[in-house]
Amino acid sequence: MKLSGVLVVLGVALLLTSGGNCDICPVIKEDFDIFLYSSVTDYVDFIKKYKDDTATLQNAENLKKCADNKLTEEDKKNVKSLLEKIEANKAC
Repeated sequence: MKLSGVLVVLGVALLLTSGGNCDICPVIKEDFDIFLYSSVTDYVDFIKKYKDDTATLQNAENLKKCADNKLTEEDKKNVKSLLEKIEANKAC
């Protein structure tokens, strides 16, 4: 997965959670932390708490494996930095 793909996913998540306020839902923050820095099993278990169906869990597993194979540590650091900048922005 390319960094641009991760940023699109991040942008959609932020649009869905913003409601005119830049606070990012704590669950979304946790999701990104687990997605970027934990194992496939940990990520699938996290998703299972919210949506426990085969198709969703298989997609989560595939997405995590793809990200693990494609994203560099620098990409992950950039995504984390972007989240922090969004939250710190005074315009929010």
